[in-house]
Amino acid sequence: MSKKKGPAKKRGQAPPRPEKPGEAPPRPEKPVTWGELLRDWRVALLVVLVFLSVIAIYPHVENGKLTTALQFGLDLQGGSWIQMGFGAEVVGYETSGNADELVLALQDRLDTQVSNLGDGTIEIQKYYSQEDLSRVFAELNATVTTYQEGVSRNTADTVKRILEEKINSLGTRDARVNLLTPVGSRVVRYVRVELAGVNMQTAREIVTRQGKFEIRIQTTANETEHVLFGDVITSVGVPTKESPGKEIWGVSFTLSEAGGTAFQEACIRSGAVTDPANHYLSMILDNRTVYSAPLSPDLAKSLLTQPTRKLYATTGEGTTALNQAQQLEIHLRAGALPVEVKVVGSGSVSAPLGERYMWACIVAGLLAILTVGLVIYYRYREPLIVLPMMGTNIAEVVILLGVARFIQQLDLASIAGLIAVLGTGIDQLVMITDEVLHEGRVPSPSLYMKRLARAVAIIVVAAGTVVIAMLPLILMDLSTLKGFALITIIGVLIGVMVTRPAYGRIIMAILSR
Repeated sequence: MSKKKGPAKKRGQAPPRPEKPGEAPPRPEKPVTWGELLRDWRVALLVVLVFLSVIAIYPHVENGKLTTALQFGLDLQGGSWIQMGFGAEVVGYETSGNADELVLALQDRLDTQVSNLGDGTIEIQKYYSQEDLSRVFAELNATVTTYQEGVSRNTADTVKRILEEKINSLGTRDARVNLLTPVGSRVVRYVRVELAGVNMQTAREIVTRQGKFEIRIQTTANETEHVLFGDVITSVGVPTKESPGKEIWGVSFTLSEAGGTAFQEACIRSGAVTDPANHYLSMILDNRTVYSAPLSPDLAKSLLTQPTRKLYATTGEGTTALNQAQQLEIHLRAGALPVEVKVVGSGSVSAPLGERYMWACIVAGLLAILTVGLVIYYRYREPLIVLPMMGTNIAEVVILLGVARFIQQLDLASIAGLIAVLGTGIDQLVMITDEVLHEGRVPSPSLYMKRLARAVAIIVVAAGTVVIAMLPLILMDLSTLKGFALITIIGVLIGVMVTRPAYGRIIMAILSR
């Protein structure tokens, strides 16, 4: 019997690779066209974000100079900074009596605002030494257990809002107000104001400036008459609800004895006590009406017989009313802070020095990109790999700048964060390239996706480590390092969610050719 021959093999053709059980036969590689690549959602997302970021950065020529919409801090633009300490303290105490009665007694004895913070602590909005307070507490049958200079977070936030409102009302650009809290403490010790493009004298005037506050009352038609100025307002409360059962927000404030008498006389003279609905009370700050409302019937009735020193201005219900009450609190203070502050540090950067720093940062960034490009080329010796890698990294920086345009000033610390993102980004792109590169060409699609998924998993873990490491720098209110941490975190997130997936698709298309 003759031996059956199989199909003849063509000369020069390798025998087909035997298939393993459950493995699909290898498919011939088909190069990906540029049109198909741009239609991939990962690459399309990268291109769209770069385009939007360039619009946000808005590079343009102004007065013969190339400028952008980026906000620069005083390190790069020149300006001044002032750091102030709070003349107040947060005190822990023990007492056998009632806590609220102790607060009222301290408020009367110390002649300042005293707030019960709960957990056995109170805030005293005037500076007293620990020895002086211990003596006063002992007279009131209480004991001082802890003593920290500074204010509570709520008071610090009020100070921050007042300073920001004051700075914004003067049209000052590129200003930042930061609260500085010691590590491991809930007491805010300092507030730091940074004003880019402002000299030290102007910065001090802005911080210490107090607006002109006036209350006027409607007489007839649209005519009004003066009632009192802001100097007779002795204290201003925080926004509260009118009563526990109602959702009506408002702000309480107290007049001096002379102010209370003047207020009563003006209301009687204008006829507001007999017809409150047609006699609006207006509050004016720097010639701008910030609040207007009629007297309440109960207040009008009480003013017929006696002056009133404690008043309550309501703003309505809901979140919008709460925001209006917070603004009204600031207006009532007319720029005056709830606690006394003293300057504990200040400094300035001249405009020429800031411009020199800016050029130094630009040169450092360009040198970093050039150096990274040379090292990558030395490693792969293949322009089709180096150019997409560098382009992806630069696109990541552009997107990061576009995001920073809205949330962060660029100072020296932020620039350091940009350079750090540039370096870590290249590391991760090299990791992807080495993982998927198989004998100089892309492997089968299934194997490629497995290798890419493994590389991305490593990158995600590394990114999570960076984010966790940077978070304390943001939460500890270290203003000089917050920009570095914020830019680094945003850059890492952009890389993981946008540029790394897009690069994985781009490098697959390139290697398949």
